[in-house]
Amino acid sequence: MHHITCSALLHRGAERLFFEFEYNSTINGLFRKILGCKWSQTHRQWYLPLSNESYILVKNSLAGIASLDTTELSGYLKKRQVAKPAGINTAVAQEQVVQEKVLEPVKKQVVITPLPAGKITAVNKHILPALKQQLVLKAYSPSTIRTYLNEVGQFLQQLNGHAADELSSQRIRDYLQYCFEKLHLSENTLHSRINALKFYYEQVLKKEKFFWEVPRPKKPFQLPKLLNETELTRLFNALQNKKHKAMLFTAYSAGLRVSEVVALRLESIDSTRMQICVERAKGKKDRYVNLSPVLLDILRTYIKEYKPSPKIFLFESDTTKGAYPTRTVQQVFSQAKHKAGILKTVGVHSLRHSFATHLLDKGTDIRYIKDLLGHFNIRTTERYLHVSKKQLVNIVSPFDDLWKTNSIEW
Repeated sequence: MHHITCSALLHRGAERLFFEFEYNSTINGLFRKILGCKWSQTHRQWYLPLSNESYILVKNSLAGIASLDTTELSGYLKKRQVAKPAGINTAVAQEQVVQEKVLEPVKKQVVITPLPAGKITAVNKHILPALKQQLVLKAYSPSTIRTYLNEVGQFLQQLNGHAADELSSQRIRDYLQYCFEKLHLSENTLHSRINALKFYYEQVLKKEKFFWEVPRPKKPFQLPKLLNETELTRLFNALQNKKHKAMLFTAYSAGLRVSEVVALRLESIDSTRMQICVERAKGKKDRYVNLSPVLLDILRTYIKEYKPSPKIFLFESDTTKGAYPTRTVQQVFSQAKHKAGILKTVGVHSLRHSFATHLLDKGTDIRYIKDLLGHFNIRTTERYLHVSKKQLVNIVSPFDDLWKTNSIEW
């Protein structure tokens, strides 16, 4: 029996019921046949409108083939102030929460005055198309366009009949305060929402310095999460599939982002100059990174032995013949991490962090690491100085000296 996680998200201006599962051709085919079911390129999941009918339709279509885990969905619905039925166990409660009236569309509710929640009204319908057009004309990345449209869309749903174009700067401050105090959005999410709103008011409406006096929340200083050499060995040894091994080897060997790994083409590997060409990476920047001789031998063996052999992309999808999905690479890493018994909360991006930190440990100049990682600012790379053990390994704790020179009892 396969396992499918149900969750709810705001997507394309409405609540959607999402389904996440490890790729399986049979289940994928069943979702294709469900009436109204669509595939989200953003979330890499199938989704339907958030309704009781949608849930029952999927449950019946997958009966005897897969089980539905409604834990995340139940949590989302409870936040809509739906009471948990009394006198039943947790599993049954989750199922009842899903199957009762909780999947009806969200009713309008009052948030901090004068911004009641609701759908995007006619007075604001022009905003998202205008925003998207400006983003496209400025050649922003698809990921940034999706993010900005989503952030502004959620803002517009709070306005009801109020015209967003006529709001004052103070009104925006009140809204952002509500986001922080009532919605409990993280600092990073708030920064993203501010960036999206700033773009609309200053780039689309041409309101110069409209956000000049809007303060930004201070972001927490988070250190990169990485794996040590022993954990990396266990992780790589947990993989059996040659393609999966080659993908993770490439990510760690060259310090690549997962999006950069799947975008590599056969022509990106320059065995003469021993370089990998990373094209149009984050910030639309091309860069060259070193090609490890060991990795080159691994890739040659993979291309020779793996069937069907890749034609255009270095790592091609057997289904679409296009670039390998990033979501699948993330799942490959997650499964290998679990199999290797690694308890750290890390994702495939930790291979990039590990690459940078291990180079620092070996004495590589941080300026070269900055170029290899494709960072705009050296301060981004300097985060790795805080996790490198190169200098810390020579520091002796004063407790050690105290223990050696004095008679401390234990």
